[in-house]
Amino acid sequence: MSAELSLIGPILAAMLAAATPLLFAALGELVVEKSGVLNLGVEGMMLVGAVCGFAVTVKTGSAPMGLLAAATAGAATAALFGLLTLGLLANQVATGLALTLFGVGLSALIGQAFVGIPLKGLPKLNIPGLTDLPVIGQALFGQDLLVYLAILAVPLVHLFLYRTRAGLVLRAVGENHAAAHALGYKVIRIRFLAVLFGGAMSGLGGAFLSMDYTPMWAENMTAGRGWIALALVVFATWKPLRVMLGAWLFGGVTIAQLHVQGLGVDVPSQLLSMLPYLATVLVLVLISRDVARTRLNAPACLGKLFHPDA
Repeated sequence: MSAELSLIGPILAAMLAAATPLLFAALGELVVEKSGVLNLGVEGMMLVGAVCGFAVTVKTGSAPMGLLAAATAGAATAALFGLLTLGLLANQVATGLALTLFGVGLSALIGQAFVGIPLKGLPKLNIPGLTDLPVIGQALFGQDLLVYLAILAVPLVHLFLYRTRAGLVLRAVGENHAAAHALGYKVIRIRFLAVLFGGAMSGLGGAFLSMDYTPMWAENMTAGRGWIALALVVFATWKPLRVMLGAWLFGGVTIAQLHVQGLGVDVPSQLLSMLPYLATVLVLVLISRDVARTRLNAPACLGKLFHPDA
């Protein structure tokens, strides 16, 4: 096998790993937005999930306990957002931005005692005869459980939204909450549950970063991935399968800039580090040119407040 061909497997494996936190967070936010709620606090929820998952894993030595703690912490942070926006009718955009700032500060406070502590990381899958396959073996059969869980979540979310009665009700709430309420559906309850799910998924995305991708804790280690996840939902026009493709695209861009630096290309490292975010802006600009299609796929009640007595 040539040297160039032997690099494909590790690059694919790294791309899938880089896309995993984006996939978790974007899928969670997609379900939230399908219910008609806009939560811009994804970055904060990811950070809280990352530090709580890391801290519990260090203290207990149990990765499953750490993952559970991360999902719970993300959901608890999201519950605060839900209480303010769904219960007290606070502005969703302002509350989401405040949630991000709150998550940044809280995670830094909790994580002070864990800076510099190494972690073994999650175990990798090893299937004799498959993991050692040339080119694709390491990428497809040598990842850890969270990578496969993120990929599995894509068809599960798709089936839930488009093949179940609960998914139909959730989409109906996002499209016309007044009509859904008139039919007897508990709009606030449905949206609150969607917000909790989005928080748990963001928490898992953050936990992947601190427990496996790095694995260590550092302040602001999400490095804007929460904002990219928000952009991914729009990029995918609120379709789960497109979210996966978009996550892989941005994961590929992230890995590309790392390999370019490794090849010694004479380009400032700061410029290369900007590539994923420049790609995000470029994609959003291209999408904004087709306003009609974006509006057609966006939930009609996205970001609109609802009160059952209104």
